[in-house]
Amino acid sequence: MVELAAVRGDITEHHVDAVVNAANSSLLGGGGVDGAIHRKGGPEILAECRALRASHYGRGLQPGQAVATTAGRLPARWVIHTVGPVWSETEDRSEVLASCYRESLRVADELGAETVAFPAISTGIFRWPIADGARIAVETVRGTETRVWQVRFILFADEAYQAFRARIG
Repeated sequence: MVELAAVRGDITEHHVDAVVNAANSSLLGGGGVDGAIHRKGGPEILAECRALRASHYGRGLQPGQAVATTAGRLPARWVIHTVGPVWSETEDRSEVLASCYRESLRVADELGAETVAFPAISTGIFRWPIADGARIAVETVRGTETRVWQVRFILFADEAYQAFRARIG
């Protein structure tokens, strides 16, 4: 069973095998977690993302998919990039959000990663309600068969930290 923890802090400072990036579909950096990972990780991450765009992901990474690159200068071995869905009042995209967590764990297993740090995918600029985002994240990670033994949800905002902490129990 996966050990879960909610941690208040900066995901770019965690010593884990893999850090999950709430990426945009271009894989070329952006704001929020994505921008922080690219800034602190350095140009090596962007170079590998450009190579992915030039080969397998010419149209970008689709929501719910995941792919790995080096972690560059981060204190992790890899960055697993996943694109979360934009929240919608009229369309249930919960399965796409759950897929981000499942696919990230699948990629982590392929890499041999045992410790993974996740942000609260889609709950920032993509407006997913934090309580529901925490529910989907925790339920999905708990329900996914994986060789990862520790998942840390690294939350920058107190509201997100409280929501994940309450869900983990």
